[in-house]
Amino acid sequence: MQIQNSHSYRKVAIAACFGTFLEWYDFLTFATLAVIFAPLFFPSTDPNTALLASLATFGVGMVVRPVGAALFGSMGDRIGRKPVFMITIALMGVATVSVGFLPTYAQAGIWAPILLVSLRLLQGLSAGGEIGGSAVYLTEHAGNGHRGFKTSFLQLMGPMGILFSTLQIALLRSYLSPEEFLAWGWRVPFWVSILLLIIAFKARMALEETPIFLALSKNNQNATNPLLTNFRDPQTRKRMFLLFFCISAGGAVLFFSVQVYTAIFLKTSVKLAPQLVDELSIYATLALFPLTLFAGWLSDKIGRKPVVVAGLFLGAMFIHPAYQLLILFGQTSNLPMIALILTGLSLALALVVGPQTALLAELFPAKTRNSAATFPHNLAAGWIGGLLPLIVTWLNQKWSSDVAGLWYPTIFLASGAIVALLYLPETHKTNLHH
Repeated sequence: MQIQNSHSYRKVAIAACFGTFLEWYDFLTFATLAVIFAPLFFPSTDPNTALLASLATFGVGMVVRPVGAALFGSMGDRIGRKPVFMITIALMGVATVSVGFLPTYAQAGIWAPILLVSLRLLQGLSAGGEIGGSAVYLTEHAGNGHRGFKTSFLQLMGPMGILFSTLQIALLRSYLSPEEFLAWGWRVPFWVSILLLIIAFKARMALEETPIFLALSKNNQNATNPLLTNFRDPQTRKRMFLLFFCISAGGAVLFFSVQVYTAIFLKTSVKLAPQLVDELSIYATLALFPLTLFAGWLSDKIGRKPVVVAGLFLGAMFIHPAYQLLILFGQTSNLPMIALILTGLSLALALVVGPQTALLAELFPAKTRNSAATFPHNLAAGWIGGLLPLIVTWLNQKWSSDVAGLWYPTIFLASGAIVALLYLPETHKTNLHH
């Protein structure tokens, strides 16, 4: 029982992807504005301390993602994929819109950062149920043919969220004075999410439950305690670790190194103008789109494993020298070379995340798939990826270096590549109904 009609699948894909785009847009606007949030919500005589506090607030939302994944992932296996979608999108939307109306530290004192962190926690819980669950939902609708390519579009939603957020901020900076942007301009991206939330909610109302979950329900095969069942089964447990350590953590480390930390690095260490950094970030994101779709397509041809392993090894070898070269070429304002370096980083990311959506579902049995995929995926994205900008910045400050902290993602990616090469199973021909 699969969706054979391409129009039906396209409708499902657009609705699922748009909702995930909104989640990422809301979630990553925090990262884009980390430098702005520092003086507004965490005033300090030391700019480095304020920046660390702002990055820590971003990290808090990532740390609670596994809690949301455990809660909403299990719900997805018990009551269905669609109801969880509606809850997570509403929770994320309300939390994000509220950020746009928060008072600053100058207006409310200590309550300003407390409220900001509280809303960030709500965002993290929501993202934990959405990101991973949407991969399972889309893959179960995709059928058995060309799954890697058809589901790789979901991986574009994170970069698109950053792109949309960055474009807005670039436009606002060009039309507003620095004083106006600091006073109220930074709130606009959060206000815009009201409109996006309405569109996403309406699109998701029209979605159907996945054929695989409907078949499970019809045969009374729904799991009663899916997360516990997963941890009790040795093979599922092993695959959850491989998903966590190799695929999801590797993808998260690359995503935050390439899509999030580069912008912070170019502004603070290379000291490029913020508007120029925004333009470079837009270019890097646009370069990532065709590369991700290519990686998804390639994984249908030669298998998921070789594509993912190649991306992990490329990232491990390239990240540290790439950032050193960014400093070098930043000093001489050699923008073509900076763009070329960003493209190389984007290729490593694309090779890991292109097949990732399909892999999340293919690794696990249908009965407990949602919880088995979402928990390790969000644990990796939250604890490994989300804390990466904070850890790298802290290590750089500790060693008084602009690039010393980058040994952390380098070692992590190299370890993940070796483990994946040795133990990751090939899954691209898996029957998802089993």
